[in-house]
Amino acid sequence: MANVLATTAVVAKESLAVLKNMLSFSANVNRDWEDEFTENKSRGYAPGQTINIKRPPRYQYRAGRVAVPQGTVQNTVPLTLQQGGCDLQFTSGERTLSLDKLSDKLQAAMAEVTNEIDRQGLALAHYSTFNTLNPTGAMPNTQDLSIGAMTDLNARLDEMGAPRVPGSRTLISAPRLNGNLVRGMAGLFNPNGTIAKQNNNGMQVPSFGLNVGMDQNVDSHTNGTQVVTGTAVNGANQTGSAITVAALGGTITRGTVITLPGVFAVNPKTRNSTGVLAQFVVTADLAAGAVSIPVSPALVTNGAFQNVTASPTNGQNFLIVGAASTTYQTNIAYHKDAFTLAMVPMATPQAGSGATAHQETSDGFTVKVTEFYDGTNDVSIMRLDVLFGWAATYPELSAKYYTT
Repeated sequence: MANVLATTAVVAKESLAVLKNMLSFSANVNRDWEDEFTENKSRGYAPGQTINIKRPPRYQYRAGRVAVPQGTVQNTVPLTLQQGGCDLQFTSGERTLSLDKLSDKLQAAMAEVTNEIDRQGLALAHYSTFNTLNPTGAMPNTQDLSIGAMTDLNARLDEMGAPRVPGSRTLISAPRLNGNLVRGMAGLFNPNGTIAKQNNNGMQVPSFGLNVGMDQNVDSHTNGTQVVTGTAVNGANQTGSAITVAALGGTITRGTVITLPGVFAVNPKTRNSTGVLAQFVVTADLAAGAVSIPVSPALVTNGAFQNVTASPTNGQNFLIVGAASTTYQTNIAYHKDAFTLAMVPMATPQAGSGATAHQETSDGFTVKVTEFYDGTNDVSIMRLDVLFGWAATYPELSAKYYTT
């Protein structure tokens, strides 16, 4: 078979295939927003550009015959694009390599790109996800505990209204949790092919309605020095994204999860209490002595966007999930709509610029390959570029599982 010369078009196709194959967390998130970007595809997007993703409006049920018109409120979530990639340099002799011989170099280069895309996505999940299970951080190292971890995560997603469409839910675990789940599930009755696959590659296979993946980029979170019992809520009828409390006795770190006294989560459709205390993620680092805690989601006690049963009980303490000064891995279960990855086309060099470029797009992923010659040093430089951004479009459809 004749060698295939590594033109920018051929390299772009190969690079995109490698990218799609290597992604873990990012492969199971929403990429349907590509349709929002078609208006600009002809000229490409620029780094730093912000795209506002629209969330659907909500309304309330009307009982009886008399109409009660409701205004439409459509919230948006900003997604800011950033450029990155990896660059290869070839001597004149090396540039004559066929695609087969260049493949290893492309694999290594694209591994760096996919690693960074996944890392940023998992960091976003850490800081935006407020539902959190397993506050002790204990590993599910038995069959019962492993099954319990999977079913508890599914139950929390159910409570938050996550659709149960086959293949739409995923669990991304750190290496140690993956190992414990494989060990814990080993004795279950499964098809021979499923058991063989799990035994051969050491990876937990899809189970209990969850796609399963392992990623070394699962983020870690360390709670601050504030004791778990927190301080007292200072003021009645508080709502919104900041809660006033008595002065903190220690620090609270961004990403810490708390509960508020008397505040229960509600089902987003029925707005009935789930019977579980609502959880909130702290959105900024706080020093000892602080008297206001910024939280997400904002507390809404009524109306179409109601997410809690009531305001915090005045005079009672908030609670921190986990232990003070303890580090947890933030394994994440989520419905694909919880997070959005946009990877959009870029501007390409104009004709006559001395550079050749090709852009390849498939399934919401885009890679641009640009090649130009450095005559001073007699080398060819090949840029592999991506323009992407992350947004937590529906963080309520995700849940962290703490492990230590």
